[in-house]
Amino acid sequence: MATFLYRLGRSAFRRRHLVALIWVALLALAGVGAASAPAATSSSFSIPGTEAQKAFDLLEERFPAAGADGATARVVFKAPEGRKMTDPAHKAEVRKAVGELKSGSDQVVNVTDPYTVQAVSRDGTTAYVQVSYKVSGMELTDATREALKETGEEARKSGLTVEIGGDALQTVPESGASEIIGVIVAGIVLVITFGSLVAAGLPLLTAIIGVGIGVSTITALASVLDLGSTTSTLAMMIGLAVGIDYALFIVSRYRAELAEGREPEEAAGRAVGTAGSAVVFAGLTVVIALVGLAVVNIPMLTKMGFAAAGTVLIAVLIALTLIPALLGYAGKRVVGRKARKARKAAESVPTGDEKPNMGTRWARFVLRRPVAVLLVGVIGLGAVAVPAASLEMGLPDDGAQPTSTTQRRAYDLLSDGFGPGSNGPLMVVVDGDKAAADRTVTGIKGLDGVAAVTPATANKAGDTSIITVVPKDRPSSVETENLVHSIRDTTGDDVLVTGATAMNIDFSQKMNDALLPYLALVVGLAFLLLMVVFRSVLVPLKAALGFLLSVVAALGAVVAVFQWGWLGSLFGVEQTGPIMSMMPIFMVGVVFGLAMDYEVFLVTRMREAYVHGERPGEAIVTGFRHGARVVTAAAVIMIAVFAGFIGSSEQMVKMIGFGLAVAVFFDAFVVRMAIVPAVLALLGRKAWWLPRWLDRALPNVDVEGEGLRKELAADASPEGGERELVRV
Repeated sequence: MATFLYRLGRSAFRRRHLVALIWVALLALAGVGAASAPAATSSSFSIPGTEAQKAFDLLEERFPAAGADGATARVVFKAPEGRKMTDPAHKAEVRKAVGELKSGSDQVVNVTDPYTVQAVSRDGTTAYVQVSYKVSGMELTDATREALKETGEEARKSGLTVEIGGDALQTVPESGASEIIGVIVAGIVLVITFGSLVAAGLPLLTAIIGVGIGVSTITALASVLDLGSTTSTLAMMIGLAVGIDYALFIVSRYRAELAEGREPEEAAGRAVGTAGSAVVFAGLTVVIALVGLAVVNIPMLTKMGFAAAGTVLIAVLIALTLIPALLGYAGKRVVGRKARKARKAAESVPTGDEKPNMGTRWARFVLRRPVAVLLVGVIGLGAVAVPAASLEMGLPDDGAQPTSTTQRRAYDLLSDGFGPGSNGPLMVVVDGDKAAADRTVTGIKGLDGVAAVTPATANKAGDTSIITVVPKDRPSSVETENLVHSIRDTTGDDVLVTGATAMNIDFSQKMNDALLPYLALVVGLAFLLLMVVFRSVLVPLKAALGFLLSVVAALGAVVAVFQWGWLGSLFGVEQTGPIMSMMPIFMVGVVFGLAMDYEVFLVTRMREAYVHGERPGEAIVTGFRHGARVVTAAAVIMIAVFAGFIGSSEQMVKMIGFGLAVAVFFDAFVVRMAIVPAVLALLGRKAWWLPRWLDRALPNVDVEGEGLRKELAADASPEGGERELVRV
């Protein structure tokens, strides 16, 4: 592989105009496709095999008029202090709003009158109008959404408080300028790392091109493939991080090759042949982790994983082709003036007398005290991981919105007037006649945790009925989850519980059930891949165990902030609650792939030194001397990019950004920079042990470039020239 990538790097360097033109053309093509594609009108959410989904499918077949899987909205009215919603003037305002809602859009299925469906609180101060739509929240037209927002303007003028909740107001998450700040921080780190604006600009430029192509392609295909807005957000998040990191690895190795006196073209070829191999395998681990999301069998997650994996593949291809092409334009300008002066000064210093850098000093410190470093790292991460034992999972509802939003204020008004459970009523579907429905109503009324049960509403054929059950507790509570299970346990197979709350519960359960198989698949495949890369059994095992430690610690931090509320105000968490149920899967999938970037880049350099004759301890120092600065910069950049998403207005995006940033911090600075060298120091030569039969069975991909060096050395001998090797 190293030889092929070497040739690819030199070819891209020489044919820089063609390579640059191809990537610019791809970016333009993707941009035109995104601009001309129809807007994505759907962000459908289905969970095959769950009871909630079966109920939705049954309603769609027998009760299409119910619009069970369509968007809903609740317009909540509250009377002024000392007044009631039953006052004639207030009644008139509410009924006027009901009329406006019915005539405001042809996407409306039904609008309830609070005075005929008993949607007025016992104290008479609060009432709400329930609006049902034919389509999902993301399919609503701007005109429909605007008509909803304008509802009750006249009522507000009369002194009523009017707030609107529900998923009908769901829009594309707003992230503001936070991501831009993350990119700016990345730029600053690159300038500090390289000491050259040219070298710092290359990773940023190529990452932006890669993300531009990836996100534009997703936008162009969104309508055809039914991709939700979160898909492009995840692709942007991952694409920026790995795009900068992969380019950083290549540029850093190129500068190192220049420092050894090689010409730019040769340096570019060797950089792609060596660091490029690490990029390929690091990218493959990320792709495996993201594509593995298909194991969960939730279409939305599968699409998100494949879309993000596509963006990662683009980042790898750009690092292997566009980076050496741009290096052809930059030449030796990637080395700053300060670095050139320092290099000239270093050339006058006798070999072995060079001043050790920070990476070298840290590696030597770990080699002197491996047990102490290992214990501090493991115990420290273990302490941070403790809150993960209290993990409660669910999906955020309007109660997790900022208090400045109308959705959150409507949620609070409903909770005060009708009880917390009114924000997440359960929909019970009875596949049977009226007698079966009546028996179900009677049975549910006797269960704990039930605040109210409405009479059954039958379809025209009379063979299917809908019952609305209002829990006593909030939608995301454990008590409401227990109530859902109680209804399912005490009723027959012809009774199905669905609705947004039940769907969230089923989603969380499905994610829990899929976690271990997913973990086994991703870690297992990555273990095999790393075994091929490092020609070792213990190094991949250590990599996997270190990752598990860091991801559990990161989950503990997420629980402490978002569930317990520790430092919540610092991160903009206004309402604590259960952790998003897809969070553990995302943490495992995304962080595992990204963590392996550092493992591959850092340990490959150690393996390279060990293969070329250095003792195990010396190889560790060599790996840190060449790789610690780059890995540190890459981690800081990735943390900055992920942390940029913490400023999002969407709780889900905020939580993912925080979780990934913390996980990368733990994995890069505690696991890879401390625990890994400590374990390798303790293992010594055993770290690189591989049974002979397995060594023969595994393909030799030459990641450390040993074969490449031999071939280059042979071609540089008097018997041969370099021409045959570099010909493409």
